[in-house]
Amino acid sequence: MRRPSTAVAIAGALFVLPLAALIARAFADVWRAPALLPQRWGWRGFDAAFSGDDAAPALLTSLGAGLATTLLALVLAWPAARVLGERRLRHPAPVFLLLAMPLLVPPYAVGLGLSEWFLRLGVTGAPAGLVLAHLVVVLPYTVLLMLSGFGPEVRGLEEMARAAGLSGVERLRWVTVPALRPTLAAAALVSFLVSWSQYGTSLAVAPEQATLPVLLLPFVGADPQAAAALSLLFLAPALLALLATVRAMRAPA
Repeated sequence: MRRPSTAVAIAGALFVLPLAALIARAFADVWRAPALLPQRWGWRGFDAAFSGDDAAPALLTSLGAGLATTLLALVLAWPAARVLGERRLRHPAPVFLLLAMPLLVPPYAVGLGLSEWFLRLGVTGAPAGLVLAHLVVVLPYTVLLMLSGFGPEVRGLEEMARAAGLSGVERLRWVTVPALRPTLAAAALVSFLVSWSQYGTSLAVAPEQATLPVLLLPFVGADPQAAAALSLLFLAPALLALLATVRAMRAPA
């Protein structure tokens, strides 16, 4: 009985200690080594990080791109995940290889390759181009997570619902989606977090559409306190998404 408690305590410490250090760094106006705590607390980092007019637009851009990418990824991944999860293909290896190809090279290289096509399509620098670029990186994760939910159990439930006279829309609403709720919640969380944290792809495809990671990175070397303040802003939506996912997984079917 003690081992799970110890594991939970260790996991909690691994999460809380870095977060506490980040919060301390954000409020540390003066923090000289070898002191364990800052010598002076203050708001200078937040003033430097949010003094301009870039933080709010970057936050909205990242949120919009993350939510749109997540929704599109779930819709597009559904049929592919179903085919792969139900093992309808004799040779699924080539499909997995194609899905993984965007993940085998650095994101900035993927963005540079996409930018040439986006120039021809006229979406470079546009919000649509940003979402499409994120989708290329997010979709493999979404498919791989969702395919684990499709299997004989879901297929059997759908067959019973069909025999009971439910239409296709009713089966989707009352049977398939509730059965896949934990899988969909996990896939949505990972899809959002991958899109939310994209830096290289966003910078290559839409440098005019400054996202929060693009805004954050220059502060890392120039002003660590301001970088820590922006990191807290960056962390907040991710934690909210995690809490929403846990709640969705615990909700009754």
